[in-house]
Amino acid sequence: MKNYFSFNLTGKKYLPIWILFLICFMVPYGVLIFSMKNIQHGDSPSLIFFPLILLIIIVAFAFSFYTTKLTIENVFYKDQPIVFSGTFGIFIGKVLLGLFLTIITLGIYMAWFLADLQKFFTNNSSFNQENFEFKGKAGKLFVILLLTMFVPVIILTIIMSVFIVSNKDNAPMFILISQMMMFIILIPYMYYVYKWIVNIRYKDYSITWHTEFWPSCGKIALEILLSFITLGIFFPLAMLRLYTYFAPKTHAVSDENTLTFGYDIDPLNDFLFIWGQILLTIITLSIYYPWAFCKTRSRILSKTYLIQN
Repeated sequence: MKNYFSFNLTGKKYLPIWILFLICFMVPYGVLIFSMKNIQHGDSPSLIFFPLILLIIIVAFAFSFYTTKLTIENVFYKDQPIVFSGTFGIFIGKVLLGLFLTIITLGIYMAWFLADLQKFFTNNSSFNQENFEFKGKAGKLFVILLLTMFVPVIILTIIMSVFIVSNKDNAPMFILISQMMMFIILIPYMYYVYKWIVNIRYKDYSITWHTEFWPSCGKIALEILLSFITLGIFFPLAMLRLYTYFAPKTHAVSDENTLTFGYDIDPLNDFLFIWGQILLTIITLSIYYPWAFCKTRSRILSKTYLIQN
């Protein structure tokens, strides 16, 4: 028997956070752009430059905190909500420390920073008074980022720079090739990062991906290719097709039971619905975004289920 999730957040409830974010983000961002335009060659940045950058970063993280908090708290399973107990004070403390350590270590601490944030949101979430526990290790994420992102990007940058310098007439072609290569690099990066994220303990259940590398990367590559050749039009359906592909490969396993996730995709209607929400957001200059956010997640979660094997 399929047991479906539901999502109860409404656009009206989410709207104040969205409006506050737009005001608190766009005002300092506008001031920052204005101050940068007035900087002449050889001049030092204005004294307000770095405080504005810090303010924009804090606003962005604050928005992500409250959006994630509301999202978690409005997910229901069997009419029971997921409860989130994390506080903004602890969260922003982790963010400021993590950013500082990431900067002074020239990016090396980033894996530990990201793992700490993932652990914060997961471990402060509970269902039926039982907490979830994130099991992903920061050291493993560091290896993933190093081997699937930083090293390939550095090598690609060096190779393409040499080719562009020695073949200036063909520079546009080499830039296009480098962009295509970047998409290829992103495929194993996406696979391993998401596989790392889906590593959660709940009671005696272990929630993980049961996937194989090559078929999974092939699926990701196909959806990226279809999105690329359709100039992004196919992208919402590509994401849903990936969600549909990986959901049944996400298992919650205990000594006595195995639960599997799934999604009842309706390709055409899902595609049209999501694009309808995107277009409404565009034509209303983003004012409709809270409703688009809530309605899209409600539609997807209402068709996401757990089933016992």
